[in-house]
Amino acid sequence: MTNVIITIGRQFGSGGRHIGELVAKELGIPFYDEELITLAADKSNLCHEAAAEADERNANSLLYTLAMGSSAMLHSSHYNMPINDKLFLAQSEVIRDIAGKGGAVIVGRCADYVLRDHPRAFSVFIFADNEVRVNNVLSKDDKITKNEAASLISKTDRRRANYYNFYTGNRWGEMENYNLAIDAGKLGAEGTAKVIAEYAKLYVK
Repeated sequence: MTNVIITIGRQFGSGGRHIGELVAKELGIPFYDEELITLAADKSNLCHEAAAEADERNANSLLYTLAMGSSAMLHSSHYNMPINDKLFLAQSEVIRDIAGKGGAVIVGRCADYVLRDHPRAFSVFIFADNEVRVNNVLSKDDKITKNEAASLISKTDRRRANYYNFYTGNRWGEMENYNLAIDAGKLGAEGTAKVIAEYAKLYVK
């Protein structure tokens, strides 16, 4: 087991979640994706269904400027914070708590930004060309057409970019914002996971 914390940003349809699971298994560390919604909802006393709906969606507010500072607003009863902001702050706290316990693979939720100063964290962005992503989406849902899959990819990527850009002030998917960017379409899920796992072993010994 390693103490490295791997944060994964991913294009929709690139296989980022599955790759993260493979990396976590290879390194013997916990994996977090949608589990963060439940943990954050519990921390902030949010309805789980509402939290899931707000996940990785930004609100029209300026509260992101508080996200990396005091968490007092999260628990304040004097301000009716938009659920998107409250969830983001709660997830940020959960991510820091996870990082404080040891190694982990964390997918999405601006985790790379939340842990940007953490000495054991490194960030990965997983991408693939459109044809690969469309085929990946179709393999999971044979009831949609290629055009519908392409539209879903575009819509989801746009939502993720808006969320990331809004809460971090950085640009989602810009390679210089990550320690490692890798084309999963060239190596496949298992090959990509192996590269990330080997990088992790070198990154934190």
